[in-house]
Amino acid sequence: MKKSARGMTLIELIIVVAIVGIIAAIGYPSYLEHVKKTRRAEGMGELLELADRMERHYADTGSYDQADGSDMAAVTIYRATTQNGYYTLSVDSGTNNVQYTARAAPTSLGGQNTDKCGTFVVNSQGMQTVTGGSLTNADCWK
Repeated sequence: MKKSARGMTLIELIIVVAIVGIIAAIGYPSYLEHVKKTRRAEGMGELLELADRMERHYADTGSYDQADGSDMAAVTIYRATTQNGYYTLSVDSGTNNVQYTARAAPTSLGGQNTDKCGTFVVNSQGMQTVTGGSLTNADCWK
């Protein structure tokens, strides 16, 4: 009588585990980069919303002054971090309070501070730039 072989050998199992390990080693960094890129959309979106609110504040008051809530009577028009906390929002009023620079800086939450775009910046002239990252403005603001 002839017995039929059933199951897998140890060598076959080791080969399968090695292949899965290689695929995971290649795929995981790509996955992390995709997650960071998705979080960028939140930072950029809320930064552009902040810029819109700054323009509305200027239209109402004729100045960007105290839009950050530094005066106790002033109403804060933005929150300190984005909704999920991956970016910190800030505004600097410029000379004579007729210009501003708004920033969305990545936080360490979820490793977002290692994102290749760095800090997103928009000013009262509508210029969109990035600082502190390895990618260009065109690569990040798309």
